[in-house]
Parts: sequence; structure tokens; C-alpha cells
Amino acid sequence: MRKIVLFTGLIALVCLTSCTSKKEEKEEVEKFTVTNPVKIDTSFTKDYVSQIRSVRNIEIRAQEKGFLQNIYVDEGQYVKAGQLLFRIMPNMYQSELLKAQAEQKSAEIELQNSKLLADKNIVSRNELSVAQAKLQSAKAEVSLAKLHLSFTEIRAPFDGTIDRIPLKLGSLIDEGELLTSLSDNSQMFAYFNVSEPEYLQYETNIKDRADNKVALVLANGDIFKEKGNVEVIESEFNNETGNIAFRARFPNPGKLLRNGETGQVQMNVPLKNAVVIPQKATYEIQDKKYVFVIDKNNKVTSREITITGEIPDLFVIKSGITENDKILLEGVQKVKENDQIKFDYESPKEVMNHLRLKAE
Repeated sequence: MRKIVLFTGLIALVCLTSCTSKKEEKEEVEKFTVTNPVKIDTSFTKDYVSQIRSVRNIEIRAQEKGFLQNIYVDEGQYVKAGQLLFRIMPNMYQSELLKAQAEQKSAEIELQNSKLLADKNIVSRNELSVAQAKLQSAKAEVSLAKLHLSFTEIRAPFDGTIDRIPLKLGSLIDEGELLTSLSDNSQMFAYFNVSEPEYLQYETNIKDRADNKVALVLANGDIFKEKGNVEVIESEFNNETGNIAFRARFPNPGKLLRNGETGQVQMNVPLKNAVVIPQKATYEIQDKKYVFVIDKNNKVTSREITITGEIPDLFVIKSGITENDKILLEGVQKVKENDQIKFDYESPKEVMNHLRLKAE
């Protein structure tokens, strides 16, 4: 009996010790870490949706009407400036040239005769002038016929890559009909839109930049190996969007980029006196970001914040909180609105030294 009493007491002591330990653990978990936002001079990388264009991209169209007699290139082929691409059946224009040359020869003979007769005063000087005018007109017709004949040969105006060729051999072509497009992809333009505040920030801080280089993220998420330079900013803002277009030039030695591609330009944006907070101090509801702010009674209240930029482990705050607010750093997922908490304060400098991205 005595053994049973001792055993029962031992069990009670173990339970009491266990409960006390769990209570202490619970009390330890319920103590949270709090910090402040901080103002710093920094910079962040921002992505802008961009349209990629060749430095030169033109439509090659027929300048004369006729049948497509020859196609000397294939789709996707790289061609050199002056290379023959297409020939439109030239027979009619060759005939016109022969006719014009014959008329020129006739006008030359008529002028010679008129000159001999004028020298002998058989005909007037006016008739000699008329013969000279006829010869000039005939020469002009020859030049025009040669021009029309040259239009039957379509050549590349610059080095580039041939696009799709929609017509086939023997097709009847109208004047101005599209034959193909030609792209010079040696260098590429990336066009992207920047908001008015970001534009002002860029122009104001451009002297503080080491350079104006930007990166390009391709559609598959890879970073294009060549850096680009921002070289042009358009003169006017778009009234509907409030944005202004920037243009960056990228070298394209491997011809990886093609006209019409899309991507994202990554531009480094400098910031002075930017308010930043750790990313793990935030939580998200329906695409909106919030933090828990601690009031003078140690109660937590949620507050919506607006993010203007993102740097590793930190958010740059546009509005919602200031550096004077105390915010919950750890335990974001464990508290509820108006909970009164116990906390340890950690300075922003200490927080920066051991940031962890995800909320605890």
C-alpha cells in the first residue's frame, strides 16, 4: 500500500513538472521581437516590361507590278547589303528601255542634222533648240526606263535577316505588295515605360549613378549576358498612362535577340532617405501588404503599407508607416488584431545583421 502511495506521488510530481515546463515554454513563445523601420540611402533594382526591336527593321515591297520570276533567298537567311533577293519578270521594262534608247538615238541624229542646217542658215536657231530639247527628253525617258528596269531586281538595303516570304514563284505582284521584312539584329532596342515619379527620381539622381547600364531578363527568366545602355528618353508623357518611354540599346553579337521579343529591363534606382523594413515583418491579404504596429499599450494593430521597391530581404516603403512606428518583426503569423503582447526590442541595425526572409 505504501509503495502504491509513493508511486502515485511520483506520477503527480512528474505531471506537475511537465505542466510547469510546458507553461514556461508557452510563456517563452509568447514573447515577440519588435523593431522600427529605418531610413537609409540605398538603391534597388526594378523590372520594367519591355518590347525588343531591331535597330533597323523594314518591310521590303515591290516597286513594280509583274510576275515573281526568282526568289534568291530563304526565310531566316542572313543577307549582306546589296545582295539580290527577288526578281520580278523584267521583259516589259527591258522593251521600254530599248524603245527609249532608240528614241534617244533618233533625237541625236535629228540634232546633228539641225546643227548642220543651222550652221548654213538653212534653218533657224529655234529649230536647233527644239532638236536639243527633244534629245534631252529622250535621255530622260532612257533614265526613267532604266530606273523601272532596276526596280525589277529587289536587293537588300543593309545586312540583316530575312523574315517570312508570303509569296511564291510565279505570283502576280502589285506595286507596293509586301515581299518580306528585313531585320538588322546586330544591336537591339528595348523600349520600356517609366512612371513620372520614377522618371523624376532617375533624372534627379543620375549624377549619383556609376553608369546608366541596365540588364535584360528574357522570357524564360534567364539574364541576357550583354548589358544595355539607356540612351533615349522620349519628349512627352502619355496622358492616359502617365508614363514616359525609355529606350535602351543592347549589343547582340550572338543574334539571340530578335525583333518582336518581350522581356524585362532591370534598372538600378537610387534612393535617398528611403524607409525600409524587413520583408519577414509583412504579411499579405488579397495582394495587399500589411504589418502589425505596436501601440503605447503594447497592442498590435494591422496597418496596410505601400511598397515602392524591393531589395534583398527588405521592402522600400512608400506609405503606411514611418521610422517612428514600432512593428512586429517575428511572430507575424501568431498574433491577432488587438492582442496585447510582451516583446523584446531589437534595433534596426541588429536586425539588418541577421535578416531572414520568411515570417515566423
